[in-house]
Amino acid sequence: MLAIKKAFLKKKFVKLLVDKENTRVVSDKEIVSVGVIASQKISNFIQIEEEIKKTLGFENVKVVTFLDYDKKNHHAQFYFSDKDVDWSGAFQQTALRDFLNEPLDLLIGYFNTNNVFLEMAVLKSKATFKVGFSEVNQQLYDMEIAEIPSKIDNFLNELKKYLVILKKMKN
Repeated sequence: MLAIKKAFLKKKFVKLLVDKENTRVVSDKEIVSVGVIASQKISNFIQIEEEIKKTLGFENVKVVTFLDYDKKNHHAQFYFSDKDVDWSGAFQQTALRDFLNEPLDLLIGYFNTNNVFLEMAVLKSKATFKVGFSEVNQQLYDMEIAEIPSKIDNFLNELKKYLVILKKMKN
């Protein structure tokens, strides 16, 4: 059943991606608020929020993690699973919808494998500047960084370098 849902959502995702690409406007304002959408695999070994605060100096950082659904696991408000996404691609969890509707200055897609649920969350986010890994989907992001997730210092230092060049943050 999950495979059918993923295929259905992938088709919906491609249509939404084409629509978004035609209307996308990138903000040139300085970054104050940061959101991160990460996979469970990565969140298990990296403290993303602390690393962003330390390396980039942003204090307003929110992280949402995608977890594989498990009946026994009751998720906190900053986690979501495939069960929180309906067949039309709408997110059912109120906290997640609020996060996606927040006009964040920067959204980091911290995952490096294709996952329709994570990609749909990035696509539906109202963030004005989106950054992610180059292996995922180049149409999703305004900027991509070629790095492996375990090297978060390298990723964030590269991101910082380009944000300074783009005048989205001070050095």
